[in-house]
Amino acid sequence: MQQAYNRRNFIRTTALAGAALGLGSYSLPLSGRSRPAAGTRIGIIGLDTSHSVAMTKTLNAENADAALGGYKVVAAYPQGSLDIASSVKRIPEYTEALKKMGVEIVDSIPELLKKVDVVMLETNDGRRHLEQALPVLKAGKRLFIDKPIAASLADTIVIFEEAKKYNVPVFSSSSLRFMSSAQAVVNGKVGKVVGADAYSPCALEKTHPDFFWYGIHGVEILYTVMGTGCKEVVRVHTDSTDIAIGTWEDGRIGTFRGTRTGQHTYGGTAYGEKGDAVLGPFEGYEPLLLQIIKFFQTGTVPVKPEDTLEICAFMEAADESKRHHGAPASMEKIWERARKEAARKSRNS
Repeated sequence: MQQAYNRRNFIRTTALAGAALGLGSYSLPLSGRSRPAAGTRIGIIGLDTSHSVAMTKTLNAENADAALGGYKVVAAYPQGSLDIASSVKRIPEYTEALKKMGVEIVDSIPELLKKVDVVMLETNDGRRHLEQALPVLKAGKRLFIDKPIAASLADTIVIFEEAKKYNVPVFSSSSLRFMSSAQAVVNGKVGKVVGADAYSPCALEKTHPDFFWYGIHGVEILYTVMGTGCKEVVRVHTDSTDIAIGTWEDGRIGTFRGTRTGQHTYGGTAYGEKGDAVLGPFEGYEPLLLQIIKFFQTGTVPVKPEDTLEICAFMEAADESKRHHGAPASMEKIWERARKEAARKSRNS
């Protein structure tokens, strides 16, 4: 399916940062084109991120690729973050952008759920994801949650527990997981991976644990090639850089470097028994969007909950190590604390 997709057209239409929201041929309302078939109506929650605009541009294009299965964004609930200024200020602009692409703007999540078949939770603020995901899960609608899946491991545990309770598939991922270079390693290019280094920008946001806000991209690259099984994390922190060193149960070492100065690039190296492989460069949203559509079609998640949960545990362990001036942080203790907090949240939900 990926080979059939026109990569150049996708990258052109998804213009990553939404710096110029020129809508051109994408401004024709859906009512002026064929309406999406039952089962292919997408709803978006959260218009405080450029991801909402970029993905809608591609899905709602008049000449949208057949690989996207006819799925269209038909409705959106704009409210994302309530208090992160950089996110809140985007909502009016992105709301108008989606209106021009034929998307109906609604006043609540319950109203949204009446009009759509599946949901992309795009709110930039991970603290709101649990409360916004719950009504979707209760309605039985397949759900993709953009990064970060939540702003804590405890909230992530509750999301997956609720998904299991309502028997609704849900997954979350950074687009970096599905870079062709990373997937080549997953598919055996270098044999067994014996270690890996990954890097990405790591802007900090005071409302989120440090890596949850943006460093998650590089952590996701690391976990894509290393898999789960980390037992402890050591973190080195300066104003410009973070380095998190994870030791896996089988003795392998995986590192994440998060940067806040210099060029903002994504990548890394996977070290394997048959050789090494460069991870990167970033290829845009195409690979992730194709996985989202396949998930909507089949209900099969491309990323296991266990992977996403451990990514969150790794990021919290990195913060724990920072609090203790670089001392090793036990993943077991992070899990123990998060499970207790998740149980409390579940009782109160």
